[in-house]
Amino acid sequence: LMGGELDWRLILGVTLLGAFLVGGTPPANAQSIAEKAEVCAGCHGQDGKPIDKTIPVIWGQQQGYIYIQLRDFKRGDRKNEIMQPIASSLEREGMLAIAEYFSKKSWPDLGQPRASKEISDRALSANRSVGCTGCHLDHFQGDGTVPRLAGMSRDYLTKTIAEFRTRARGNNPGMSDLMLATSHEDLAALAEYLSGL
Repeated sequence: LMGGELDWRLILGVTLLGAFLVGGTPPANAQSIAEKAEVCAGCHGQDGKPIDKTIPVIWGQQQGYIYIQLRDFKRGDRKNEIMQPIASSLEREGMLAIAEYFSKKSWPDLGQPRASKEISDRALSANRSVGCTGCHLDHFQGDGTVPRLAGMSRDYLTKTIAEFRTRARGNNPGMSDLMLATSHEDLAALAEYLSGL
């Protein structure tokens, strides 16, 4: 099944990439940023709810954070077989426009359950140790180049935590250090807690 999902995502990514690479730019008939950003909906969802729960929500995400991720995909600092080719076709102005466009959308409700009191207590205790809210702010809304975590897909949070722990995600070494210094159990509690906010 996992291989099938990967194949499906790779095929979709290549198809979407084709839409971007007409003469090295987005299609000539795509006049507005909304039309250009439509390519993103193939994975991130028409309504802001990603098709695959391991794909991040970008609707309502912090503008600076979206831009930095696109930039890092383009540079190769963050690896993803679908996003790297798409981002590599974008210039800085296009990345900034896409980041602004999605940051102004409303954050979608993924319908994830709230964490139990036991899980919430463990997550909040872990937060006091790790200091997540030092950057992600009190309600985990993020700001500027720091991402919103509240209401993000639990599957995406779990996957991202694992990628930071193995350093497979290499565009933020400080996050890798924090994830490695935190127990699996505390990180699982944080992912469950954050997804239910």
